[in-house]
Amino acid sequence: MTEDTTRSSNGGQLPALQSKEHRDLLDIVDRLRLQGLSRYIDLPQIIVCGDQSSGKSSALEAISGLSFPTKDNLCTRFAIELILRRVNKTSDDLDISIIPGPERNEQEKARLQKFAFRGAVTDLDLASVIEDAKAAMGIGETSKVFSTDILRVEISGPSQPHLTIVDLPGLFLAGNKDQSEQDAALVEQLVLSYMKNERTIILAVVSAKNDFALQQITKHARRLDPQGNRTLGLITKPDTLDPGSDSERFYIELAQNLDVKFRLGWHVLRNRNYAERHSTSAERDAVEAEFFSKGAWTSLKPSQKGVAALRLRLSHVLREHISKQLPRVIDDVNEGVQECKDTLARLGSPRNTTVEQRRYLMAISTSFTDVVKAAINGDYNTSPLLATSPQWRIRAVVQNTLTRFAREMQVKGHERRIIDESLHVDQLENGSIWSLKFEDDGLPPAVSMEDYMEEVKQLLQETRGRELPGTYNPLIVSELFGKQARPWKGMLSALLNELFGRASDTVEAILRDVADTETADRLLQLIVKHKLEEIKKDLNKKAEEILKPHIFGHPITYNHYLISNVQEIQATRNQKNLEEKLKEFFETNKMDNTDRMYQFKMTELLGALAEHTELDMERYSCTMAIDMMQAYYKVALKTFVDAVSTLAVELCLVQRLPSILSPEVICSLTDDEVRAIAGESDDIAEERAQAAEKLSVLQRALEDLTRLWMHRGSTYSE
Repeated sequence: MTEDTTRSSNGGQLPALQSKEHRDLLDIVDRLRLQGLSRYIDLPQIIVCGDQSSGKSSALEAISGLSFPTKDNLCTRFAIELILRRVNKTSDDLDISIIPGPERNEQEKARLQKFAFRGAVTDLDLASVIEDAKAAMGIGETSKVFSTDILRVEISGPSQPHLTIVDLPGLFLAGNKDQSEQDAALVEQLVLSYMKNERTIILAVVSAKNDFALQQITKHARRLDPQGNRTLGLITKPDTLDPGSDSERFYIELAQNLDVKFRLGWHVLRNRNYAERHSTSAERDAVEAEFFSKGAWTSLKPSQKGVAALRLRLSHVLREHISKQLPRVIDDVNEGVQECKDTLARLGSPRNTTVEQRRYLMAISTSFTDVVKAAINGDYNTSPLLATSPQWRIRAVVQNTLTRFAREMQVKGHERRIIDESLHVDQLENGSIWSLKFEDDGLPPAVSMEDYMEEVKQLLQETRGRELPGTYNPLIVSELFGKQARPWKGMLSALLNELFGRASDTVEAILRDVADTETADRLLQLIVKHKLEEIKKDLNKKAEEILKPHIFGHPITYNHYLISNVQEIQATRNQKNLEEKLKEFFETNKMDNTDRMYQFKMTELLGALAEHTELDMERYSCTMAIDMMQAYYKVALKTFVDAVSTLAVELCLVQRLPSILSPEVICSLTDDEVRAIAGESDDIAEERAQAAEKLSVLQRALEDLTRLWMHRGSTYSE
């Protein structure tokens, strides 16, 4: 790329960077801003900001050649976008317009867009134009003192650089008759809103005439840009410093980036003073060049001082900044386009007739049913909502919740833990298939086998029937089991409430994802909540059916594991008794197989092993009843958990979710119901219009940006 070369006012040679590609790059960004893209996407820009009376207006005069108002109260109510372009003309032409703020309605936008001034720069009275712009914006009328509208000033001529900068109102603290402290807060809010944008280059103007510590702008710049990566400092009014003074030395060191350091460094500009207010731009530049050619300021590089160097420096900074930010801007625009498309898809086409309204509801029904089916089938990648929001993956939620329920039922489902001290095991250890550990305070209370047996003995006596000694009334197992399974009802109720709540939340989230807010609210109130209540009622009814035979009926099972469990318990107990007998026998009888008494002792051993037979028939009956209850509890627990999972949760809840808003439901609605649900409000129409407008702006911007990117190739790579 070729570059022009311009001689600066202080005699140095600086690259002008005024190529056609550079101009096209800035023109694209300016056109995007003019089209309103900056309402939706942050665009790269340079902003000029500083305290009032910092010399900001004089700096803009020097850069643009225009005579900006020197009284800050004349232009502190809105931003000014200054666009400078070099073109092959004999003189500078001017084009001034107003870009309406985002809060303006269509009528106000149309009125403000009629504001225009076009002509030669020599014919311009900028102060008068600014006053006219304030009147058009309504500033000064009633209580309005601030506007988000932007005054756009475009100057094109043979001597202009390729540069776009945004002039912001000057910061101030104390109010007066023209501006209040409330105005100060509004101005600060405006300036900071520009400064915090990470795609904004901050031209922070400080006056050498004032104490540096008292000027707000660098404090804000260092807070919002702590690394100083996008801040360029500009020192004005250096001629007000006494030569050789400490203040002059401080500002020279500041300009050399030795104190407050910015990556983009500092620049120094001499402003017109009051006596020079009527001098031409050429006369102003000559006085500035003379000032920087002598004294302490000669220690600065030519590229750090003077308006000519500043124009080129700003132009270079903006070009590089736009080049760096362009890929990110394109990404943001692409994301914005997709968001608008999603919004318009959710809102659907305009619906004024019943046919259009029913068609919209059918589209919602189809999308809703598809996403719900994906959620219960585990096909999460088929829906953006499910792919990005795990909390709505109802299949995973159900699986995890039922797994936890099965574990908790195994560990906490019984009312008491029966600890058989002779076996050194309890019901939890003997019956648990889980290796997880629970805190003691989270487990059911414990009771020893001996104490529990005393309770069972009492129950045996109270329920004695025609059974023979050593046996028991079969109904005692039912009573023991019913007491032991008391926690099931509460645990089941907690499970169903949790799963129904998660399912209801998922249904609502999916509905709000596929329908606009108002229609979703109406569908929830008129259809979905009633359907969910029906599901809840049937779910609780099925759960009661599953629970009732376990709590109120007599034990029924044809599972062979019942006998296996009983035999396992009794075998464990018998094995323990035999171990105790053997241990006792060999401790009291020391012998080997050569002992002459061996045969006699073996006979004694067999007799001792036979002595473990329980002679207390009542105790034997209690033991058998308890063993049978515990064995049945293990079988019933597994059956209960599986029945709850399949018959209640799966069939009565999960599988019925897609039918809540099925196409059949929509087809059964009357025309009056369709109008009540899908009738389009003004808010929906406005939201659709805004989304359509935003999409149009973003798509036009994307075309321009893509075309520029393809043309430039890798020039703008980071």
